[in-house]
Amino acid sequence: MTAKEIRQSFLDFFESKGHKIVPSAPMVIKDDPTLMFTNAGMNQFKNIILGNDPIKYPRVADSQKCLRVSGKHNDLEEVGHDTYHHTMFEMLGNWSFGDYFKAEAIAWAWEYLTEVLKLDKDRFYVTVFEGYAAEGLSRDDEAAEIWEKLVPKNRILNGNKKDNFWEMGDTGPCGPCSEIHIDLRNDDERAKIDGATLVNKDNPLVIEIWNNVFMQYNRKADGTLEPLPNKVIDTGMGFERLCMAVQGKKSNYDTDVFTPIIKEIEKITGYEYIIKN
Repeated sequence: MTAKEIRQSFLDFFESKGHKIVPSAPMVIKDDPTLMFTNAGMNQFKNIILGNDPIKYPRVADSQKCLRVSGKHNDLEEVGHDTYHHTMFEMLGNWSFGDYFKAEAIAWAWEYLTEVLKLDKDRFYVTVFEGYAAEGLSRDDEAAEIWEKLVPKNRILNGNKKDNFWEMGDTGPCGPCSEIHIDLRNDDERAKIDGATLVNKDNPLVIEIWNNVFMQYNRKADGTLEPLPNKVIDTGMGFERLCMAVQGKKSNYDTDVFTPIIKEIEKITGYEYIIKN
């Protein structure tokens, strides 16, 4: 599948699940003093999540252009040092504003990856929030139990507050999350080292591709958490990483998201793009 086909397949899948497909919001945010740039797909829905704006569509999906160069989610220092971070990237996402919650979000994510895209089920690991006693937050046993119906228990890993409690910024909507990681190493490497030990360890071929966030709280300026008016599903999947997995590549830059640009740069500069192993 081409990158264009992959993007469209995601939108078509969630449209078939009753989601309204909406356009990507501008990357420069004008009406929110807490953010300079759109850094996540949920930014344009922030006021709906907080209960300040009415819910026009209870289910929404899109592909959002994001920029992460400052603030809480800053990928700038990673760009050029690895094969899967970018300053500007696309985030495929689906949302539910007080409609469905964890069971549907997890089931549909698994269905899309394994039945629509036909990715190998044996290459996936998932994480769930382990809890954080300092804020009275318990382990997300509900998400773990849902995953146990889909993947072996030894592929369900606990994740800490940094990795598995998602917050847009220092204030605003937040909640526990469940990440989906894929192991793209060859069979020999996978036989030698268990992929579970490489999850969230900066391995370029064992990477997170999709984050299912279960928005339940609003982080106030004093750091306390208050419940949101509705429980919200907010998922984000790295489009470029998904293309790498589907197209059987070892780097985002080797997918057709980037190769046409790279070829044109080769033509203009006279220099060859060389992949270093």
